[in-house]
Amino acid sequence: MQKIFTFSNLLSTFRLFLAIPMWFLFNDLENSGTRYIILGIAFTGMVTDFLDGYFARKFDEVSELGKIIDPLADKVLIGVVVIKLFLIDKIPDYLFFMVIGRDILIFTGGLLLSAKIGKVLPSNMIGKLTVTILSLLLILIIMQVNESTLIYQLIYYITLGLIVVSFIAYLIRAFEFINRKSHGTV
Repeated sequence: MQKIFTFSNLLSTFRLFLAIPMWFLFNDLENSGTRYIILGIAFTGMVTDFLDGYFARKFDEVSELGKIIDPLADKVLIGVVVIKLFLIDKIPDYLFFMVIGRDILIFTGGLLLSAKIGKVLPSNMIGKLTVTILSLLLILIIMQVNESTLIYQLIYYITLGLIVVSFIAYLIRAFEFINRKSHGTV
């Protein structure tokens, strides 16, 4: 129980629940005040994403629940934003399918891998970087930054590349752990 009710897990749970107001706020995205509230929630999500891992390591609160709820909170919050932007035609179809498809495959694969090797793998740096850069892209879209600017184009194409690279990295990592499990080193 002590490893469940930790400050880091509470931060991850808080981030998970940020998806609820985010969903409803997108109904009024054309209002500049609403966009700033969404921006505040997005930055709160990014900060809590950094802090939950920091506190888990600093205070030795790393738990199996934390390894599940942290990436789940990321996926739900990002998923809500991507779904809403897709529904209101603010992102192209392929970006929607890349983000949602990657997250579904990684989450499902993570569950299957956990069942096979008997433990939950923590998030890795490439996954965290992908979520961070994707979040920056989504913020640019929400704030209606001109798509032809250099910063927008740079973040956009880096995001597309990271989505692919991080998915491949997750596949490689999964096969490594399956291989280690078959050799009894997990």
